[in-house]
Amino acid sequence: MTMALLLLVILAIGMPLDAEALPAFATQTGQQCAACHAGGQFPELTPFGRMFKLTGFTIGESALRASVMGLTSVATVANTVKSDDPASDFQKNGTLLPLATGSVFVAGKVADHLGVFSQMTYDNYAVAGTGGSFAGHSQADNIDVRYANRFSRGKNDVIWGASLNNNPSITDPWNSAAAWMQYVPVPSPTSHQFIDGNTPYPGFGAGGNIAGLSAYTLWNQKVYAEFGTYRTADQALSLMSAGINDADKTKLSGSNNPYWRLALTREWGPHNLMVGTSGMIARVYDAGTDTGNAANLGSFRNGGLDAQYQYFQDRHTVTVQLAYMHQTQNYSAKKVADGASAFFLADGVTSIAAVNPSDTTNTFRIKGSYIYNAKYGGSVAFFNRTGTTNTMNQTSGYDATGNITSTDSTRVTGNLSGNPATRGLTYEAFWMPWQNIRLGAQYTVYSLFNGAANNYDGFGRNASDNNSVFLYAWYAY
Repeated sequence: MTMALLLLVILAIGMPLDAEALPAFATQTGQQCAACHAGGQFPELTPFGRMFKLTGFTIGESALRASVMGLTSVATVANTVKSDDPASDFQKNGTLLPLATGSVFVAGKVADHLGVFSQMTYDNYAVAGTGGSFAGHSQADNIDVRYANRFSRGKNDVIWGASLNNNPSITDPWNSAAAWMQYVPVPSPTSHQFIDGNTPYPGFGAGGNIAGLSAYTLWNQKVYAEFGTYRTADQALSLMSAGINDADKTKLSGSNNPYWRLALTREWGPHNLMVGTSGMIARVYDAGTDTGNAANLGSFRNGGLDAQYQYFQDRHTVTVQLAYMHQTQNYSAKKVADGASAFFLADGVTSIAAVNPSDTTNTFRIKGSYIYNAKYGGSVAFFNRTGTTNTMNQTSGYDATGNITSTDSTRVTGNLSGNPATRGLTYEAFWMPWQNIRLGAQYTVYSLFNGAANNYDGFGRNASDNNSVFLYAWYAY
């Protein structure tokens, strides 16, 4: 671990300091990163950054430019002993990953009222092969093409616009929104399973890489409203899911899958506050199934609350974010029919309960961060997911002899209870030696995992066995 940290520091010192090596938007606006990002902590936005986004990325000169971001990381999990094959369950545990994940952005002002933010992401460890090998994969990430305009008369000021995008809430100007609260890129679970980026985050059941059109407005810098609807990203909109095999795409029923957002915001002196709500209803086909068969169609209903407070004063930046998401998932008829399990209760006689046709989950997260002089910072985050118990989600269980089945049960990530309850804390410290690189260390502590504090997978693994250290270097040019 010490050697890995040293290598991360050496990597940072070796980065060039050329002022031209800035992300596309910084070059376009002529501003330092800290003008748009709170304390320089990308991607969290300042009031100016939010205004830049709401006006369609059109502040500054017209140009589309490319930027790149990369993540070098190393992670270790507390306990690898409770596994038949640690090399399989923890493939990259303690290994420095020179490029865990990376993105290419094409972004900027296209015309006076038209701008674009587009991202293609490469996961170097997307697919685990044999003998410890991995295959990388690239695919479309966040895409937001928007038209924006502004009307001002007397005391009235209205910003309005429309966005063609591929991820519900990617359009949101606040970082407590589902698409933005997770702010360090997520290495794939094949490389790091239990780091903060893979812990529960409030989100929409439909996920991303779908295609939607939304309209939004900000009235008098006080009220923000947005409404949109989403469909499958195919045919003329296939760019929104580029790089994803057809069988792996999220497929929605029709184009009537509505998303909405309402937020109230106020700024006074160095303070900025927002409280809001959002939601989505999506009818989603089971992955890889026939979209012509209604038996494969399920649905998600999401409703959430969120808030964000920011304080900017001289060299000090404080941000507090909280988000809560309630989700109801109604399973397809086929999934319910196929969900019956052969597991027994611990007595080895009584069969487990029949599957439920629906589940609810409640996900809550709060994070506070402080940054000094746009260089040194830290944060603490608490996450908690609760939900209904359903044998459909039980991936470990007892056989007819009262023993945990060795062939049908899952170690490490298994779930003996059928309940999703997961709770923990993430502590982080970071240093930004220059405005386009961040070195960070995160420590994630679990008190609950997959429904239990102890023996959650049936093989003796406890939630605390998943406590993880994550070191990273995140750089952008």
